Amino acid sequence: MTKTILIATDYSLESLNILKKVLKEKDAAEDQNQYNIILASGYDSGDSIRDLLFSTKTTIFNKIRPAEFCDAFGIISNKYPHLVNKIICDIFTGSFQRTFNQYVKAENIEEAYYSPSIKSKGKGKFDLIPYIKKCKELKSYEIKVEVKERLPERGRLAEIFVEA
Repeated sequence: MTKTILIATDYSLESLNILKKVLKEKDAAEDQNQYNIILASGYDSGDSIRDLLFSTKTTIFNKIRPAEFCDAFGIISNKYPHLVNKIICDIFTGSFQRTFNQYVKAENIEEAYYSPSIKSKGKGKFDLIPYIKKCKELKSYEIKVEVKERLPERGRLAEIFVEA
């Protein structure tokens, strides 16, 4: 059976530790389901007519998502091919709770995972955690992720292999 889960991210390599922990737990529990994983961040597209007309998801992702992020989630999904059906990067651009609830319903999201240590700030991003917590149709889980400041590989792809 295929289920859809949402992981709140800021598109940093540290935020992929949430995905890694979720898949590790599901693998340890010998979960037989496959998952469509939505890595989502809030994004304020602004009020400018020009920005609204000429911005696409691709141009937004070029601003907020580093190339290493895509490589890293590809490596993680290759480690758990029996659990991952597909991984989708997405942005939520609404500003109301009912809009988020509709997004959850439209995407058939059953579970959401987040970490309070991962904050979506800067470059138009905003945090999805308050929306996730208030959504009644969604089972949400807080994942503890430690963001280590002194890694020699800081900002590199090797960061996702550091065990927390």
